[in-house]
Amino acid sequence: MSVLISKPEQIRTNEVISESIASFSNQEIMSSFLPEGWCYELLTVIGKGFEDLTTLNLARYKLTGEYVTARRINLEACSSEMVTFLQGKLHVSRLFKHPNIVPYQATFIADNELWVVTSFMTYGSAKDRICTHFMDGMNELALDYIHHIGYVHSSVKTSHILISVDGKVYLSGLCSNLSVIMVHDFPEYSVKALLWLSPENLKGYDAKADIYSVGITVCDSHMSPFKDMSTTQMLLEKLNGTVPLIFCLRIGQLLICSMSSQC
Repeated sequence: MSVLISKPEQIRTNEVISESIASFSNQEIMSSFLPEGWCYELLTVIGKGFEDLTTLNLARYKLTGEYVTARRINLEACSSEMVTFLQGKLHVSRLFKHPNIVPYQATFIADNELWVVTSFMTYGSAKDRICTHFMDGMNELALDYIHHIGYVHSSVKTSHILISVDGKVYLSGLCSNLSVIMVHDFPEYSVKALLWLSPENLKGYDAKADIYSVGITVCDSHMSPFKDMSTTQMLLEKLNGTVPLIFCLRIGQLLICSMSSQC
């Protein structure tokens, strides 16, 4: 039996959870970046995410002039379940300390929005660079680190692999579908990432699901694999063992290894 919640009650619930997030965000100073909205000048929109409730902005930190990325999530448009989900993911993702994972510079609530400020990656994501600059693959150290401490990323794809101005590779997307390694635990809010997810997500999975996504990411140089199929057809093809076609033998050998059940 479902329970209907009135809009005022949902707003009050979201406000309570938002206050909890705000309190959590202010428990520690994450870096030299202040957790205040007035400190950041929003310059341009560079992306969307999380069911289109997240706006990704290039911003400038006014106190130093440094460029940063500001991820703003509209909490008023989120259901109470989504806000609770975000709270949990924010808590877990801030536990990670690794040189190849995008660091959080600040998190705070401003005008009913959850702000997550991270370093700006000048050269964008692997989606833009993998064809010409990284034909032999990218750094998987961050993913190995996440698996080693007992988590599954569940959203490995080219748009979550970022490149800084000094050529370092970073893994992002930690707020998307990060989860503890647990069989039969389907990642929440993962519809947009279905093209990259492995068949194990339908039957129960562990860290190997991320390795499948690495293989799909290798193929994702011009068009996302399975993008020309309906969602139902794409899921059936994955369950039947269909893999994307690629045009480079060297990358093909890596793909076969990453998707093989014997690896």
